[in-house]
Amino acid sequence: MKFFLSFAAHKYLTYLFFVLSFSLFQTAYSQANDDCLMCHSDKDLSMEKRGRTVSLFVDENVLQRSVHSKLNCVACHAGFSAFDLPHKENITPINCLTCHKDSQTKHLFHPRILRASGIDGTNDVSCKGCHGTHEVTSVQSPANKWHASNLETSCGSCHKEISEKYLISSHRKGFVEGVRGAPNCITCHRQPIARVNGETDSLQLKIAQEKLCLSCHLDDPEIRRRTTPSAGFIQAYDNSVHGRSLHAGNSDAAACVDCHNSHDVIIGSDSRSSVFRLNIQSTCGSCHSEIKKEFNESIHGQSLLRGNLDSPSCTHCHDEHNILDHFDPDSPVAFQNVSLQLCSPCHESVRLSERYGLAANRYATFRDSYHGLALRGGQATVANCGSCHGIHNIKPSTDPTSMIHRDNLVETCGSCHPGANEIFTTGTIHVTLDREDEPILYWISYIYIMMIVSIIGGMFVHNAVDLYRKYKIKQLKALGKIREEKHGHALYLRMSLNERIQHGTMALSFIVLVITGFMLRYPDSWWVGHITDLSSDAFIYRSLIHRIAAIVMVAVCLYHVYYISFTQRGRQLLKDLLPKIQDFRDAIGVAKFNLGLIKEKPLLDRFSYVEKAEYWALVWGTIVMTVTGLLMWIYIDVAGSFTKFEWDIARTIHYYEAWLAFLAIVVWHFYFVIFNPDVYPMNIAWLKGKIPEEQMAEEHPLELKRIKSEQYKARAEKDSEQEDVHPPEKD
Repeated sequence: MKFFLSFAAHKYLTYLFFVLSFSLFQTAYSQANDDCLMCHSDKDLSMEKRGRTVSLFVDENVLQRSVHSKLNCVACHAGFSAFDLPHKENITPINCLTCHKDSQTKHLFHPRILRASGIDGTNDVSCKGCHGTHEVTSVQSPANKWHASNLETSCGSCHKEISEKYLISSHRKGFVEGVRGAPNCITCHRQPIARVNGETDSLQLKIAQEKLCLSCHLDDPEIRRRTTPSAGFIQAYDNSVHGRSLHAGNSDAAACVDCHNSHDVIIGSDSRSSVFRLNIQSTCGSCHSEIKKEFNESIHGQSLLRGNLDSPSCTHCHDEHNILDHFDPDSPVAFQNVSLQLCSPCHESVRLSERYGLAANRYATFRDSYHGLALRGGQATVANCGSCHGIHNIKPSTDPTSMIHRDNLVETCGSCHPGANEIFTTGTIHVTLDREDEPILYWISYIYIMMIVSIIGGMFVHNAVDLYRKYKIKQLKALGKIREEKHGHALYLRMSLNERIQHGTMALSFIVLVITGFMLRYPDSWWVGHITDLSSDAFIYRSLIHRIAAIVMVAVCLYHVYYISFTQRGRQLLKDLLPKIQDFRDAIGVAKFNLGLIKEKPLLDRFSYVEKAEYWALVWGTIVMTVTGLLMWIYIDVAGSFTKFEWDIARTIHYYEAWLAFLAIVVWHFYFVIFNPDVYPMNIAWLKGKIPEEQMAEEHPLELKRIKSEQYKARAEKDSEQEDVHPPEKD
């Protein structure tokens, strides 16, 4: 029992000791503020520190209004006790991080504060330098200088220049207007996005800055809804040449703040913006200094410097966020896209041409030139606008330093055409068929168009009437109203093997020439698309194939000249193909017969006016096409032999003659060898060499009559010879 009483008494005494100790401790600390203020309420209290006088006065009213009002002095001024007055010898510095441990993540924009205790270091990086000492108030209070509405002023007390930039920014404007998500200083700088010490990694810093910008402008739907650029437009940066380079490890690649600035971010339509049209060349020039110099000396750059907003700037050609490498086929500055996507919108604009007196047909004339046509077809070895006019250094032709100045044309053209001289450059570059500008080319085209309309139109009418007449005759024969003559089953030689080989070679080369020639002239046609779908290199080899086919045609023509000059059948062929007055009479007679004006069709010989017209048209067309084609070939590959003007004449004739020849073959030749009812579905003489007697009687009755007469005469002579050898016996 005594043991238990002794234990209880011991326990009670221990408890009483702790209560008294805690009471004394609490009393000591509750009196700490009063004890401190006994001295520190004196306004004259001061001390010498590091050679200067420091006031030690503490205003109790200020202390009571602070967020630390419920704390005792010793809560911050650690190391003091009620029994250690007035002070201990070595005062422990205040360490705000003891309570505010999360300040390490909230104050990344001042990393030196993390190495400071909170009171040492310079004022601009210590806790009290920003928040004060005893007057610390809540940042949620509008009166607090670190309240969101006061940040630009408070931060600006140290960062004056930066604050002035932020005050004119679109971010600050949105923040003042209460736009949701508009950033203030802390919104951005709570992230490690500033180069605040020499240890900052430039690459990681730029990537962090990009992520911060995208966190609002791409990831926040509310902000994205309020801004003009679409999400795709903003996200395009990642796939741009800058974005790819940055994420590949190039710290020099442009990121958001390099173009839009960091603090004075202003909407691009504002003339103060770094990406405003009149300022963008300076922004881009901060990295591309040499290009900036070239551009500022160009006609476009000079126009921009005069404040002309119609003049193109860097982003007009290269785009804004989606800046792609010039080797990328999707880039507007890719070789094949420059003329169509960049130059034509301005230089084909009626508004701009009227305002500035520009020629409105520059792209149209380039598009229809050899260079333009080949470029549209996918050939990457021909000139585009930039090849002649320059890229960033575009200047008018009157400028002696311009690539297209008359003194520099030889060098400019010679970059693609070695051997180019002044003869090569003589002529108009942007050629039109306008009567006033190019009267010779105008009249050539005019005459050819009239020829095509009249000749091909006449052929069409002739064949249409002929087709109708032959159709009616077949109907009447089927009804028994016209007696159908019976013919033998003999076959008659129309074309020898030699002639068939010549014809086949000529036909094949002609077809290849038509296809490859019109591929160049009409590169956007549906049928050209089907050819290029077979091979992406089809257009690249088009020129080579065209020239090979031309050589084959010229070779077969030269052989044909030999054939009609040095072989008996060839000479007879030429003799039979020579035009005669009778051909004119036959043509009139056939026309009258087809129109029902006469009842008997004229008897035609071996070659009627149909074959003769076609043959001599082929001779003429081949000569014209060969001469003009050879001139163009020599002009391009043997620069300096002919002038540009002579090439234009040859090209114009070559083009229209090609159409005339093609239409003549389709309308005239194809009708008589395919669609003609007398031979349909095809006259196979070009394959077999022979035609039946019925066809001979219908198309070449005089030749058939002559052949039969010769056969009859030959048989009679043979019979006579046999009678002389074996005379008949007498009875």
